[in-house]
Amino acid sequence: MTGAFGYSGKYIARRLLADGKTVRTLTKSLHREDPFDGRVKAFPLGFDCPDKLVDALRGASVLYNTYWVRFNQPEFRHSIAVENTKILFEAAKAAGIERIVHVSITNPSEDSPLEYFQGKAILERRLIESGISYAILRPTVLFGREDILINNIAWILRHFPLFGVFGDGHYQLQPIFVDDLAMLAVRQGQTRQNVVINAIGPETLTYRELVRVIGRCIGKERLIVSVPDWLGYAVGWCLGKILKDVVITREEIEGLKANLLCTDSPPAGETRLSDWCRGHSDGLGIRYASELARRRDRETSYEKI
Repeated sequence: MTGAFGYSGKYIARRLLADGKTVRTLTKSLHREDPFDGRVKAFPLGFDCPDKLVDALRGASVLYNTYWVRFNQPEFRHSIAVENTKILFEAAKAAGIERIVHVSITNPSEDSPLEYFQGKAILERRLIESGISYAILRPTVLFGREDILINNIAWILRHFPLFGVFGDGHYQLQPIFVDDLAMLAVRQGQTRQNVVINAIGPETLTYRELVRVIGRCIGKERLIVSVPDWLGYAVGWCLGKILKDVVITREEIEGLKANLLCTDSPPAGETRLSDWCRGHSDGLGIRYASELARRRDRETSYEKI
């Protein structure tokens, strides 16, 4: 699997180990703190050496792929992630992998003007055409102890007297608990039927409702105000400069407002975000979670960055 020392990958690996499976990981963070006490053997995720990828994959039956990038930066871009994942799929086929469980996104489209959703659609098609048995999981927003979006909304609510939403804030999200996604992924690794699953949680919330729920859970109910997209982005940009991170991107704003993080599918997870937030209110948003810090620091666990 890719990224067993990261976020969603760690939960998938944990469930596989609990089932008695032998797990190895392909990772760019070979020296990150190992949460598995050496039970997961790590190999470099080096796309410039496909033969070594094949060697690392050989003998495994299922590949769980969580590799992706959230936004474009000089050193990592969606287009690069797309080409790298194609190399990974080809290496998996050469290594005799029987099935790939691939994490995508809801509402991908090769016609999308948003590179994130377009790139995910390109990879779905490449996997389907590869001839390898596949399960494509399409989550929306993940939440859990190491997540970024939910945690950082809580962080903002703890530090500022009001919260701005883009436009009316009535666009919807269906967050799924990261361990529910892991359970679904492991279950799909046990079959060989080709499937595409919208991996959504049991709650559908507007963005306004999401902020209100988080605020209520942590005891920081703030005034929620509508702001123009340009102003919300500008505030996020300024905050990002202070925090040395990317708080929000224009593409993420467009994806939210286009309702791309919502489907009419039945839920694939059981854990309600509102229940989880209440159970983790003491720690939620206490520290800001930095995407760029996680990429710069390849040794510390996500929980400590």
